[in-house]
Amino acid sequence: MAIELRSGFKYGSFLSLAVVLVAYWFRSPDSSVLNERLDAVLSSLLRAERKVGMSGVSRPRVAIGFGGCVDIIVDGVTLLNKMGLKPTDQPLHHDYIENTEQLAQSFAYFFSPGAASERFVINDTLFSELVEASRELPGNRWSIGGNAPVMASRMALEGCDVLLGGSFSTDFTDILSQRITVAGNTVDEPDIHLILEYPTGATWGTYTSRRANRYIIHSDDHNPYLDSMEQFQEKLNSFKPDLLVVGGLQMMDNFPFKQGEREALLGKLAKMLSSASPQTAIHFEMASFVDESLMSDLLEFVLPHTDSLGMNEQELPNLLSLFRGSNLTVLSDPNPRVATVLDQMRELYRLVNQHHREAGTGRPLTRLHVHTLAFQAIIVKRGSKWKNTMSATAKASLTANRHVCGSPDIDLSKARLILDESFSVSRQEGSQRIPLQESRPVSCWDEDGYEVCVAPVLVCTEVYQTAGGGDNISAAGLVLQI
Repeated sequence: MAIELRSGFKYGSFLSLAVVLVAYWFRSPDSSVLNERLDAVLSSLLRAERKVGMSGVSRPRVAIGFGGCVDIIVDGVTLLNKMGLKPTDQPLHHDYIENTEQLAQSFAYFFSPGAASERFVINDTLFSELVEASRELPGNRWSIGGNAPVMASRMALEGCDVLLGGSFSTDFTDILSQRITVAGNTVDEPDIHLILEYPTGATWGTYTSRRANRYIIHSDDHNPYLDSMEQFQEKLNSFKPDLLVVGGLQMMDNFPFKQGEREALLGKLAKMLSSASPQTAIHFEMASFVDESLMSDLLEFVLPHTDSLGMNEQELPNLLSLFRGSNLTVLSDPNPRVATVLDQMRELYRLVNQHHREAGTGRPLTRLHVHTLAFQAIIVKRGSKWKNTMSATAKASLTANRHVCGSPDIDLSKARLILDESFSVSRQEGSQRIPLQESRPVSCWDEDGYEVCVAPVLVCTEVYQTAGGGDNISAAGLVLQI
């Protein structure tokens, strides 16, 4: 029964009104305000992207190697359940996979934090069983895979003429863009990669994923040998690329080469890179590496010949640990702060160029692009051949949403900003904080001899596919800088 107050207002009604007022006061931000903010950021990013158009007279020419595969994309938890793999109580890192127990442990290790990973399956029988199980899963999808073909497809889509080095089946080459010329052998059966995707909040036993990502497994026959390199090099001189991109070298990771075989292959690659015209920029796309000896070989044979590096938030500290002389970093924070990433980028940029000066040969590093879930960051040396850094950073950001959501048009009902409203440019005490301005979301500033640009990502909330995200993002960023 309500209590009558002197004013004639009932206590129950008063209490109800108070609850409503408190709820209003502490309500979450009005959805219309958030939508307006997202719309303003999107409009500004699109303007920045369109600020630089592709030349209608001469399209950029890009040569990309090596390898490729057919991706079978499945829900990771569903596949493991179909294989009868029980959730392990021991999430562990393994350099390669020999049996189902190691697969369960390795998947669990990366699944909870939502970190991207890729592992070689040394057991052919196990891999064949996984492929067959994937074929039988409802909703599985097949697509062109591998760093080189994915980057080539993105660059062709953006208007480039592309020379692609890889050994593919005729079915594979038939679906490539007409702007892509293939240099390599024809094979009957292409290598297959299994992409175990999972959304944010997915569960497997007691494990819950903190973010959407993928766990990739492969057991390649062709890609580790860079068996298209000779044909690729033959066409390279006449193609005269503006940009030469190297990727896919993670297929060598923990592969059972004969003694000295891998070093010989990388030596041939180094010779090819060193013979490239000084007018041709060279970009190396990092990936998930766990073999320290291979990483050391990359430091000797590949990095000295590259102008530009691209990587994600896992690969950055991994490569940095190599230069520091410490053990490789297998798992890092999947959602790092801007300040943390920028400090790591500065250190890597400095160490790579220090290594270049001490060696006295090769090329200095003049561009570094790191892509994370929340933001894109690009460092470019002032006065270098790289141009349009602000627009390139915006394009990389937009491409992240387009690829993961599976649509060229960005739907704001499927997007959100997770970057803070301001960020510090460094973890050093007293460092400047930069606010995220909706009208100018790409923040650029000059530091010691280079320009830094950071752009927020409109993170896709209804994930279509995470695999290939880094390749698409890196390729899109490069397109506007050559």
